[in-house]
Amino acid sequence: MSTGSARREAVLAVIRWKEEIPIDGRAVPSLREMYGSNVFGDNEMQHRLPKAVYERLRCTIEGKEPLDPEIADAVALAMKEWAIEKGATHYTHWFQPLTGDTAEKHDSFVAPTGTGTAVTRFSGSDLAQGEPDASSFPSGGLRATFEARGYTVWDATSPAFVLENPNGKVLCIPTAFASWTGEVLDMKTPLLRSMDALDRQARRVLSFFHPENANGTNRVNATVGSEQEYFLIDSHYFFARPDLLSCGRTLVGSASPKGQQLDDHYFGSIPDRVLAFMFEAERKLYKLGIPVHTRHNEVAPGQYEIAPHFENANVAADHQMLIMQVLGSTAREFGLHCLLHEKPFEGINGSGKHTNWSLATNDGMNLLEPGDDPYENVQFMTFLCAVIAAVDRHAGLLRASIASTGNDHRLGANEAPPAIISIFLGDLLSDALASVANGKGSKNRKTTLKLGVNTIPDLPRHYGDRNRTSPFAFTGNKFEFRAVGSSASISWPVTILNAIVAESLAKIADQLEKEVGKAPTAARLRGEVTRIVKRIYKEHGRVIFDGDNYAEEWKTEATKRGLPNFATTVDALAELQTKTSVSVFSSQGILSKRELSSRYHIQVERYITKTRIEIETLIEMVRTVIQPAVFRYQTEIAQAVKATIEAGCDAEGEQLVLNGVARAADEMRMHLHELEDSLLKLPTDEQKAGPYIRDVIIPVRDRLRCACDRIEKLVADNLWPLPSYREMLFIK
Repeated sequence: MSTGSARREAVLAVIRWKEEIPIDGRAVPSLREMYGSNVFGDNEMQHRLPKAVYERLRCTIEGKEPLDPEIADAVALAMKEWAIEKGATHYTHWFQPLTGDTAEKHDSFVAPTGTGTAVTRFSGSDLAQGEPDASSFPSGGLRATFEARGYTVWDATSPAFVLENPNGKVLCIPTAFASWTGEVLDMKTPLLRSMDALDRQARRVLSFFHPENANGTNRVNATVGSEQEYFLIDSHYFFARPDLLSCGRTLVGSASPKGQQLDDHYFGSIPDRVLAFMFEAERKLYKLGIPVHTRHNEVAPGQYEIAPHFENANVAADHQMLIMQVLGSTAREFGLHCLLHEKPFEGINGSGKHTNWSLATNDGMNLLEPGDDPYENVQFMTFLCAVIAAVDRHAGLLRASIASTGNDHRLGANEAPPAIISIFLGDLLSDALASVANGKGSKNRKTTLKLGVNTIPDLPRHYGDRNRTSPFAFTGNKFEFRAVGSSASISWPVTILNAIVAESLAKIADQLEKEVGKAPTAARLRGEVTRIVKRIYKEHGRVIFDGDNYAEEWKTEATKRGLPNFATTVDALAELQTKTSVSVFSSQGILSKRELSSRYHIQVERYITKTRIEIETLIEMVRTVIQPAVFRYQTEIAQAVKATIEAGCDAEGEQLVLNGVARAADEMRMHLHELEDSLLKLPTDEQKAGPYIRDVIIPVRDRLRCACDRIEKLVADNLWPLPSYREMLFIK
């Protein structure tokens, strides 16, 4: 163990840490009492609102009609009384600006009367609309800095909730965020628009299969369940590392001899301290009505996962932001820090947010459910082919939706899907699709799995195996978009997925309306669907790949198929400005050309800014932390050489060690100067800065890191100032 002051104190603090209040010493309510207790949900609304008001509000929540402003006062009164009973003193419009995080401005319920007393007030106008200053939020050129007026608007489809703090509670009202001109400045509004577009086009297609609307469908929703991967390290380590503090990831760090080679962490026994943290985080999430379902150790040491049940996409997006917030705040209560960066540690698996996406009607029909025989399920085949065509047409746009500095470290690194967007269907489903396209019946059917043990029953087997290397995999009755980064809001990738599938469904609906009319016979409908399947399979089947996406052969094959490969964020973001991308958003009424362009500029600026912060942090660490440690070690060796010679002994061994450290230090110093020089030449034009960072700065940064990591293996352990990978990942 190190005797260096900051590092030594961090290690000792971790070893001595003890939870102040044991987990079983807390008063814990039952799960039924706890779940949704901090949510102004359906039960509370039904109990507190007049029946007519409740019914009108439910119509809005279910997507049947726009919100009626006349009911806002009644809802606001009931919501205020409920929140105050919960202990809330303030309310906030909780929104998601283009920072990728959430934002809030708190206002008190208290209103002075002028007689030295006060009353509580919260009107329908307070509920329905707020006016936060919009000047300092990213707008990508939509607004000048001096144009400050912005509006938050209540999203009644996502329930209000009370957020607890040890010293108080706040009523949070999910809202959309727009500028004075009406252009959207947030992540939620495009998501809501994309859900409406998807609903319109999906119901057009669905009407051919259910012409009498006998199933009662009046809404098709995109449903989402996103798995969240994250790392936990002790807070003492976090604060002892300038790179983690400023960048969320380690910029230097030599690999531990033991990493994840033994696969012993995955699904292993959860450490007591971590499990205590998970229990507490889940209690808070249950109170917020977030249906978290799964927890387990992930592949890398110190890495974990939490996953909720499926919800409507906009609610799932809100809940994902809250999950990240609750994980972070709860970790601090246990002396831990939650790392949500896609690649906090070099050489071991990074973290993603596998976003499971499907389509479901309001009456519970999953449109991506194959049934017992997908070959005969023409409705399923239609929606499946709509997704296949959408992904192939807009692979570049999907890649752009998950582009970030963090994800550049993770994608394609044998821990996450590569940058080539493809679809995995599995053997049985691929065979069924090919059979429909070729006009022949599928020979493969869904089967059971026999384990050969008398006491174990036969198991139903899915249509295909799981393919962890695929960026977009069909997994039973949904698609898993595995390429989404762990720190990202899911709103943007889901918005893009909804948009491209809506466009694809619109094309299919147009063809069906043209070829079979409004009331086709079953035979005529099946014949036209078969023609659609054949066409889509011929034109877009190239995107289907069930093999190993990590293999070098796949890269060659993907190139032959004409599939794009945008290896970096800089390459991918350009897809946001193509005519095809502009068309898909504008045609479905999701984003105007200006609004889409603003997203491009914001993401390019963020890429440049985050990379610059990392480079400046690395330079500072090398100059003020690593070099002084190297100099101290060189001094110690030099003194040992001198003492050995003065004692009349051969100092050849000591001199070799000194020479080796000196050479490594010279190499590190050379790359440091090279990085500083390249940073000084960074272009101010964002169009030139991105490629310059990709082609010039990042290669130099990587060379400097390699030099620093070699130095760490040479310097005496008691002189190395930074907590090591071994300590951060294995001492809990």
